[in-house]
Amino acid sequence: MNGARSRTTQIFFVSTLYGTATLAAALDAGCFPDADRRILLVSNNAAVPETTPAVDAMPGFGALRARFDDVVSWNATIAPFHPGGWAPRPDDVPLWERHLRLAWGLGDDAIELAVESIQVNPAMAVTQIFTGAPVDVYADGLMSYGPTRNKIDPLIGTRVRRLLHLDLVPGLKPLLLTEFGVVPRIVPTEVFLKVLAELGHAPEVQDCVPSLEAPALLLGQYLSALGLIGADEEEDLHLRMMRGAAGLGHTRIVFKPHPTAPAQWSRAMSAEAERLGVELTVLDAGVVTAPVLAEVLYRSMRPALVVGCFSTALLTASAFYGLPVARVGTELLLDRLIPYENSNRIPVTLVDALVPEVTDRAAVEKAAPPDPAAVEDLTGLAAAVGYAMQPKIHPGLRPAAERYLSTHLDARTWRYFKRRRITSLALPGAVPAQLAFLPRNAVVRRVARSVRRRVVRL
Repeated sequence: MNGARSRTTQIFFVSTLYGTATLAAALDAGCFPDADRRILLVSNNAAVPETTPAVDAMPGFGALRARFDDVVSWNATIAPFHPGGWAPRPDDVPLWERHLRLAWGLGDDAIELAVESIQVNPAMAVTQIFTGAPVDVYADGLMSYGPTRNKIDPLIGTRVRRLLHLDLVPGLKPLLLTEFGVVPRIVPTEVFLKVLAELGHAPEVQDCVPSLEAPALLLGQYLSALGLIGADEEEDLHLRMMRGAAGLGHTRIVFKPHPTAPAQWSRAMSAEAERLGVELTVLDAGVVTAPVLAEVLYRSMRPALVVGCFSTALLTASAFYGLPVARVGTELLLDRLIPYENSNRIPVTLVDALVPEVTDRAAVEKAAPPDPAAVEDLTGLAAAVGYAMQPKIHPGLRPAAERYLSTHLDARTWRYFKRRRITSLALPGAVPAQLAFLPRNAVVRRVARSVRRRVVRL
C-alpha cells in the first residue's frame, strides 16, 4: 500500500483585478491551506476580449503575481469559444478533465477550486469539469449580499465549502449560497488594504494616476451596455454627477469612465465642465493607458468626494477609506430593473439605502457610518428584497420579509418593491390598508373563486 501523500493543486479563477486582489488578501490572511501548487486561471469576459486587456495585462498585476506558481488563460484554453457562452457537454466532461490535467500538468493531483459567480459560466464550466473538487466561492462586490441568481445543481452547490467576502457593509451577512448552508467568511479589511497599497506602489500604476489631491471623483459603470438604461440616460447620469459635485463646491473633478464606455461621453462631460466653471480630468487613454482600480485612486488622491450610481467602489470608499460618498440615479435603476430578480437589485438597494443623494448636502457632509439600528433595518430590508427576488430558493426568508413589510413599508421603502411582485407572493402591503379587510371577507372570497373558475374554463 502506498502511503505517500497525494499532491494538491489549488486553481484560482479570476476575471477582474479587484477579484485578484481579494484572493491575494485571502491568501495573505491564511484563508486557504497550504498547497503544492497554485494556479491563477484568468478569464477575459469582455464582449470582445481581443480589444480589452485581461487581468494579467493590467497595471499592478505584477505586484500580485508572486502569490501564484502559474498563470493560465482560460480564453486560450477554450478558444475560439467565448468564456461567457461556453460550457462542456455533459458527456464530454471526463474528456475535458483529462485534457486539462494534461495541458496544465496536473497529473493525478487533488484539485481545489476558488471561483467567483459560480451560478454562471465561465465559473460554472470550470466547476463542472473538475467533478468532485471542493469549491470555495469568493465575492467580487455587493452581489454577495443578495440571493443566488439562478438555481444551482445540488451536485455543485453541495461542494461549496465557504463564501469569502469583503466586509463592505459591516454587520450585514451575505445571502449568496445560504440555501446550501454555505458559511460566509470575511477577508480581513486590513489585509485587503495592504494588498491594495502594494498594488498602488507598482511603478506602472503610479504612472497611470494623475497628480491631483482631494478632487471629487466620479465613477462611471457603463450601465447601458447591460441594458439597464439607455445610452442617453447614462450620459445624463454622468452630467448629474458633475452638477451635484459642483453644487457641493468642488472645483476639481476627476471622471473615471468605464474602460469600454464610448468616447463621446467624455466630450459631453468636458463641455459641461466648461459651462460649470470647474476643472475636469478624464481618466481616458490620454491620461491612463489601461484600467486602474478606483481603490488605487482613493489611496493616491484621497478624493474629497466620491460620486457614483451603485458601484461597489462607493462602499469601499466609505467603509475602507472613510471617504465621503454620494449617489446618483438609484431611484431610476430601482424602477427600471427587470425582471424583479435581476441580480443588480440588491447592490442598487444597498447603495440607495446607505449612501446619500448627491443633492443632500447635509447628509453628504455628515459622512457618518450607519448606527446599529440602521444595520438591523438594513438586514430586514435585504431579507425582504431577497425573498421577493427568489422565493423558491429562499422560502425560509418569508417570515423576515413579512416582518419588514408589515412594519417598514412607507413612501420611501416602496421604491425597493413592486406591488405586483408582493401581491403575487401574498406579502403585507399587497392590498392598501383601507382595503385590508377584503381578503378576509367570505363574500369576496366566493366571488374571487367564481371568477377564477370562469377564467380557467375560458
